[in-house]
Amino acid sequence: MADASRDARSMRRLEDARFLTGHGRYVEDIAEPAALHGHVLRSPHAHALIRSIDVSAAASMPGVHLVATAADLAADGLGHMPCLAAVKPMIVPPRPALATGRVRHVGDPVCFVVADSAELARESAERVEIDYQPLPSVVDGRGALAKDAPLLWDEAPGNLVYHVQRGDHVAVSEAMKKAAHVVEVGVTNNRVIVVPLEPRAGIARYDAATDTMDLELTGQGLHGIRRQLAEFVFKVAPERIQLHAPDVGGGFGMKNFLYPEWILLLWAARRLRRPVRWLADRAEDFVMGAQGRDIEATARLALDETGRILALDVAMVANLGAYLSGNGPGASVVAASTAQGGLYDIPAIAVDVRGALTNTTPVDAYRGAGKPEANYIVERAIEAAARALGRAPADLRRQNLIASFPHRTAMGMAIDSGDFVASLDVAVGRGHVRDFESRRAEARTRGRLRGQGVACFLETSRGAPNEGAEVRFDPDGRVTIAVGTESNGQGHETSFAQIASQHLGLPVEAFRYVQADTRAVRTGAGHGGARSMHMGGAALVKAMDAALAKARRLAAHLLQAGEAEIDYARGRFTVRGSDRGIDLATLATSASDPANLPDGMSPGLGAHVLNVTDVFTFPNGCHVAEVEIDPETGAVDLLSYIAVDDYGRLINPMLTEGQVQGGLAQGIGQALLEHTVYDPASGQLLTGSLMDYALPRATDLPFFDIELVERPTGANPLGVKGSGQAGCIGAPQTVMAAVLDALRPAGVERLEMPATPSRVWQALQRARVGG
Repeated sequence: MADASRDARSMRRLEDARFLTGHGRYVEDIAEPAALHGHVLRSPHAHALIRSIDVSAAASMPGVHLVATAADLAADGLGHMPCLAAVKPMIVPPRPALATGRVRHVGDPVCFVVADSAELARESAERVEIDYQPLPSVVDGRGALAKDAPLLWDEAPGNLVYHVQRGDHVAVSEAMKKAAHVVEVGVTNNRVIVVPLEPRAGIARYDAATDTMDLELTGQGLHGIRRQLAEFVFKVAPERIQLHAPDVGGGFGMKNFLYPEWILLLWAARRLRRPVRWLADRAEDFVMGAQGRDIEATARLALDETGRILALDVAMVANLGAYLSGNGPGASVVAASTAQGGLYDIPAIAVDVRGALTNTTPVDAYRGAGKPEANYIVERAIEAAARALGRAPADLRRQNLIASFPHRTAMGMAIDSGDFVASLDVAVGRGHVRDFESRRAEARTRGRLRGQGVACFLETSRGAPNEGAEVRFDPDGRVTIAVGTESNGQGHETSFAQIASQHLGLPVEAFRYVQADTRAVRTGAGHGGARSMHMGGAALVKAMDAALAKARRLAAHLLQAGEAEIDYARGRFTVRGSDRGIDLATLATSASDPANLPDGMSPGLGAHVLNVTDVFTFPNGCHVAEVEIDPETGAVDLLSYIAVDDYGRLINPMLTEGQVQGGLAQGIGQALLEHTVYDPASGQLLTGSLMDYALPRATDLPFFDIELVERPTGANPLGVKGSGQAGCIGAPQTVMAAVLDALRPAGVERLEMPATPSRVWQALQRARVGG
């Protein structure tokens, strides 16, 4: 794209001023002098029976107000945490906020201690005496489905909670029989730990006068979390629970969900009639925050004699952890199925998905949520097919890309627009793919292995269907825009104000942005699925249109003209052909007095709209990566990364590019560094801290060459497609294609993510001895 700083749309983020000057307001910054402090006592075992719990020594300590177990929650009638994923049939084992009878992963909550200070609460927890009887554990999905695997739940025989088939299995079977070539690959999408800078935290309060619970939390989908708390856990009307989030320091999906700590905080605050606060340390978030990915897949790709793809057959096993998180199964079944086949014109696709329970932290949606896994499968399969057919991978991709629109995929997705071939050609040109062999030869003279990868991605962007937005005109002349989507670093405070400014013709400074507060935002499906502009932005446009329609009627009444004679521009209504006019702020003030209104019009200009839509958009692109590998150490150096992406119309190109860069960093991290490792014998998390779990640093990343191509969609009034997840979807297969391209001349044909120096070096050693 052109230099973002030269684009008038690329204004700097309004929220950066407070973030950079230390004026951000996070949960831990909020003073609550009367608050008690909570601490969660967690299981040290991956799998064990709880024979007995003795809390007497802990509860008798001065300054300790509560030491709670599952029995206390049950006595108060608290329900279990639900799983609301749209997967049927599905077995959902019970999940109380505190373990009852058995613990099923390291970190499983067992007791909740509330004391005068966090230090005292931890000290008290150490005095709780628990008699555990350790049991055998299993930590990988395929292993959990084996006949002799330890059983986690009586409710889930064989640890299988769902077995879902989608697509046309008959058509795929027939295509496989007729194919000239059938290529099979097995791939693993490695589990990752989600590490936002701000760990989970919350402050709960209780108002006895109104019997209302209040939770201030690091959350991303507050209306959904409130619904689960009210309907399934506390069994009260939703208005009896209020949730609100201040600034949130990252989330990437893992803060969308209901956690046991939110239940424990609210329950303790209600029981003690005191505010209760809790802050997770990093180790707690590693063992309790929802983790991501962890899918093993086998894919078969059928092609005719010319290289046209005839069918794709995918079999997946999803490791879901010890419990079903709120939408955990949705990533592997619902979201993944929408993106199966990627950008390619594949006539028949069949998908078989099994969900397995293991003695690990529950898995849920992480940036992309199923779409990275689906794209990785088809891209690795096409890469293998190109090698088997002796074709250049980019050329085989070009031959099979969807080339005409609208297009309905074999999985039923209606793609309205795009130019996938053009994006690939631009990426190939920018990556100097045709000249690569000369660079490979030069690297060889230095003892290095050089590789290049070209890969594509298709995002199916929507997240939860439907979204609400409201426009309110304030007495001080400013306009409040309240939107049901929620930012945790994306820049919504700026981009939504830009949409409102353009639509209402008022300066950006005229708007107040409100989010993440069930008291001030009527409805909302929050963050997730790259949905904010597509769903929330469209809702805001409709709310502004409704407000303008009401304002136009009032303006015509006050200016004594017909509505058809009224023009609107730059925040002012005027009577066409005259000097009579009234500005929007004055009109809003007049609208508060019923005496000024025409018959049948209610006071106020504000409007709330629920944008009812389940339409997807399809961000897409082609990426090129180049790597060099030191065969003596296995170290991979990512030299360059090129992305040519289509996110529809761009509200703020600079913010979009920032989102893409962040997604690329996370996708590259998964490909080269990040690996959640559980000890198969004990179930202990071996990568339980940042000393053992590697995140990408600036030195691990090249300068990104990103070109944003604007091809607006007709799926929403803004023409936007969503950019928050795309980098994470495109990077893993691109980087791994480059790594394998570098290793193949040395005899390495297979390598799974992450391509760490140790893994690469070991693969090279095996190849040298013919292993």
